[in-house]
Amino acid sequence: MFDSVRNNKKLVQIFLLLITVPFALWGVDSYMRDTAGAGDLATVGKSSITQQQFQEALREQAERMRTATGGQFDAATMERPEVRLAVLENLINQRLLLTHAMESRVGVTNEQLAQAIASIPSLQVDGQFSVERFEQIAAAQGLSKQGLEARLRQDMATRMALLPVVQGSLVSRTGGNAFLAAALEEREISDMTLKPEAYLPKVQLAADAVKNFYESNKSRFEVPEQIRFEFVVLSQKEFEHKAQPGEAEIKAWYDSHQDRYKQAEERRASHILILADKDAKPEAEKAAQAKAADLLAQVRKNPADFARLAKQHSQDPGSAAAGGDVGVVARGAMVKPFEDAVFALKEGQISDVVRTDFGFHIIRLASIKPERIKPLADVKADIVAELKSQTAARKYAEAADQFSNVVYEQSDSLKPAVEQFGLQLQQSPWLAKGRQVPGLNDKVVAALFSDDAIKNRRNTEAIEVAPNTLMAARVTEHKPAALLPLEQVQAQIEAKLKRDEAAKLAAADAEARLARLKAGEAGAASWSAVRKLTRAGAQGISGPALKAVFGAKADTLPAYVSAASPDGSTTLYRISKVKPYVPADKDDATAAALRQQYEQMASEADFTAWLTSLRERYKVEINQKALAVKAAE
Repeated sequence: MFDSVRNNKKLVQIFLLLITVPFALWGVDSYMRDTAGAGDLATVGKSSITQQQFQEALREQAERMRTATGGQFDAATMERPEVRLAVLENLINQRLLLTHAMESRVGVTNEQLAQAIASIPSLQVDGQFSVERFEQIAAAQGLSKQGLEARLRQDMATRMALLPVVQGSLVSRTGGNAFLAAALEEREISDMTLKPEAYLPKVQLAADAVKNFYESNKSRFEVPEQIRFEFVVLSQKEFEHKAQPGEAEIKAWYDSHQDRYKQAEERRASHILILADKDAKPEAEKAAQAKAADLLAQVRKNPADFARLAKQHSQDPGSAAAGGDVGVVARGAMVKPFEDAVFALKEGQISDVVRTDFGFHIIRLASIKPERIKPLADVKADIVAELKSQTAARKYAEAADQFSNVVYEQSDSLKPAVEQFGLQLQQSPWLAKGRQVPGLNDKVVAALFSDDAIKNRRNTEAIEVAPNTLMAARVTEHKPAALLPLEQVQAQIEAKLKRDEAAKLAAADAEARLARLKAGEAGAASWSAVRKLTRAGAQGISGPALKAVFGAKADTLPAYVSAASPDGSTTLYRISKVKPYVPADKDDATAAALRQQYEQMASEADFTAWLTSLRERYKVEINQKALAVKAAE
């Protein structure tokens, strides 16, 4: 069953599309607890989504956005009501799926989990499962090995519970053909564009038109309040650059953390597998066991024939061609009976017949790589990075409080902070109020435009602008908001009004020409060269124009339509030929891609509808008051 989940691309696409925030695993007991607290954000059935889980989801989403934008992400974005609600809705969807999986009693066996973990590419080194890599990834997520296994087991169970839903989404070929017919219907068109510039000489503005527009739209001509400021940044990264641990410190760390650098014993093994499912009928199991026993006898008689017999008889497609070689085996990577047998053998020894859920194995141990501790030279770079990070974190924590105090207590200048911490005093360009600036979050902008910063020229407080990064700023120049005089913007207004009137003349002319064309006057337009157009291959044509062209009735050809453009132009279209799409026995590349797109859209719609039904089955309540209160804080 798990293979179906792993190989079902449709399921994976839908799962990733709808569930964009990873599960915040706090242990199933606490994650699915029955009691709801007053500060909980939502309840799903009998379980609740806590503030802690919600805040963790917000932090994870912020970190993903920061990574995706190369660090140019304003953390204050995560406090916007619409963003917080979207994250909460994703958590609700996850909880619905998990609740459904648990009530469906979908279980994942230890063997299935081990097989799945061993097949994850990011957990492999040189094509083989690495226990060390698994432990590193678990630690990076703040989890124990058992915690990561629990998270993966939960994820597998949820996906397995979804499989019947996705497989039950049936898309008829008739529906797909209708979609293709609309997307690939071909229309031959030619066009004529009437641009406002051609009508400018005909425009005559009223004497008071410019003044009236200025008086009615003064807000358009206001220059927003502007400031220039100086600023300093205190960052943990600066301390990392300066930190240089000595050789004695590196050696002391290595000696006191030997357990980190242990490489567990690994064994290289080969096997011959005769398949027999754990639920196989007795006669089939007996036959498989007899065949395995016969092969064991042959191997024992001539051990050198092991690889040849594996290639000829083993029913494991992944290793048979390699003479049965399954690569390096570490504890925890294989099903237990197989693992127990491997680690009970001596080098070169062949096991008795071993029964697992997959069938009967004959195992040969090729070599043993005993447990060892990596030498200091191999891990020195990692230790140096760790020590530098620790030193920087400690020094930054000490400096952050001092930095905050200095910029607050000596608020008329940033120079004391520059001198005390060896920082660079940086200057900003002019910043207009309300403008977004990369690296400058909303809190900093609000502080800079406060009365205290502008009127009293005091330093802002030390504000966190990125993880472990503080910034303090001080306004140096200020320009209040001002209304540009009419004389300064008169030419600009006149040009706009004339173009607006020219666009109206172009539209009126287009309407008149369209009426003449429909009346049979072929000379009412000068057409471009004919080109072919489909909805799926529409390039160089606007959405409204595409809608107009394919919305035109084609009972009588040529047919004529018009469409306006945002630049004020109006374009006339002549449809001279319509070629319906005719489905073939076998789709070409374009049709196949479109059919797949249609199937995915249909599946996503079905899945969304199913999620909606889950919300009705398991009562969902959102604590809007708690959400609003937290946002206000």
